[in-house]
Formats: sequence, structure tokens, C-alpha cells
Amino acid sequence: MHPFIPVEPTDRPGHYRFTVPKNLCVGPPDRLFMFGGVGLASALSAVEHFTGRPTVWAAAQYLSYARPGTALDLEVIVPVAGKYNSQARVITRAGDQEIITVNAALGSRPDSPHHQWAEMPAVPPPEDCPEMTIRWQRDPDDMNSQWERRVAAGSFGRERGKAPPATDDIGRLWVRPVNRDLSIDRLVLAVMADFLPSGVGNAMGANAGGNSLDNTIRYMNFVPTEWVLADIRIHAVHAGFAHGRVHLFAQDGTLLATASQSLIVRIHS
Repeated sequence: MHPFIPVEPTDRPGHYRFTVPKNLCVGPPDRLFMFGGVGLASALSAVEHFTGRPTVWAAAQYLSYARPGTALDLEVIVPVAGKYNSQARVITRAGDQEIITVNAALGSRPDSPHHQWAEMPAVPPPEDCPEMTIRWQRDPDDMNSQWERRVAAGSFGRERGKAPPATDDIGRLWVRPVNRDLSIDRLVLAVMADFLPSGVGNAMGANAGGNSLDNTIRYMNFVPTEWVLADIRIHAVHAGFAHGRVHLFAQDGTLLATASQSLIVRIHS
């Protein structure tokens, strides 16, 4: 069982269970709901255990909310299992209600070349960056309490001019788990990728964010790292929706993963 995403197998083949903990939820104290990235990560935990293969790509569609204490059933379906890769689907349900659907490709190919063209931007180290102010944290024990975030560029949760300026409204955050024993792996990165909506406020110069409609993540190379740089760009906001992407870099510049999302924009007073 993963120390951060406690998904467990059941006695039904291809079925896993996950009871939503409060510390992996966000929202108002009386309406807390499971953080979207946690839903994706829980599905990846199930499908990786079932196939025995690492995730290459996964896309989650968020259909409904799961409240703290909700018992979820994760059904893994593998239509294609080849020599080196599998194509799979995970359907997460609360009772009869479908909460999240995840499609994924998994596997690895031996003796393949490695190249990286995406470059980590030049930013101050984490210890030289101010802490991110969480305006929307309403419960001291919610999901936000599990992370340390430092502003490398942009105005996340801060008044403009109080953080290093962004370029083309790209926001950059150094992120690490509060639990120092938690290593940076695919599940942790899936959660980190869902910090992308926080870039909406930075891009718009407003107290704004959003609810994710989806989360697509693509994994690359893995190296040990204490901090991850989330390089966030919001491409556009229109008709109440926003689209953006985030690159996730290790401290040495290795591209760990890249993710993209569409979300419902929320402007807060």
C-alpha cells in the first residue's frame, strides 16, 4: 500500500478499494471533496499494481465529487496487454455512481534511447523563494497542509509585486511533501500536476482558480529529488473555462512529467 495514496486490492480480481481521507480533500469545511489529483493517483496505483507495469500516460475525466470517508471501488479493465505495453482503463465508483474515469498506457521498452529537449527555466533555489500564501485553505488539516510550496515566479496567492515577476504570465512553484519520508514517484507527481489551476489567478492577476474537468499526465525520466519545480502556463481563459499545462522538473533539471488540464474558472471575492 502506498504511504500517501492508500489503495488496497480486494478479493474481486481487478477491483481495488480506497476510502477517501480528509487530509487528501479540499474545499469548504462543510463540503470537502477529494482533490482531483488524488483521484488520478489512486487509479494509477490500482492499474500499476494490476498490470505490474509503470504508467506512461494517463488521462482522468472528473465526473463527480467524493467526500471524506467515502468508500470507493476502483475497477481495472485491460483491453490490450502486449509484450511491452498495456492499454487500460480504471473506473472509480462510489456505490453505483461513477466518480472518475481514467484511461492509461503502461509499460517500458528495453534498450531505448533517452533525450530531453525541454529545459528547466532559470529560477532561484527553493530556499531563496517566498512561501506560497494559500488564500483558499479553509481547513487546517486538508490537502494543502500536506505540501510545502514556494513561489519561484508569479504571484500565487500573493498581491502582484510581492513575488518575483513571471514571464508571459507563466507561474513557477517549488513543491515538496511535508512528509520528508515520502519519495517523489508517479503517484505523487499525479497529485502535484493538479496544482495547475492555481496558475489561473497568477495569469489573470486576480484571486481566481478553478475546478478541474480533466487531468492528463505523461511521464518521462525519474531521478531522486527533494523538490519539484512546477512550471505552469495558462494558455487561455474563455467562456468560463481555462486550458493550461505544467512541466514538472527535478532540481537537477530532469523533466519528470508534463501534464495538461481544462478547468472551470472560479473568481473569488
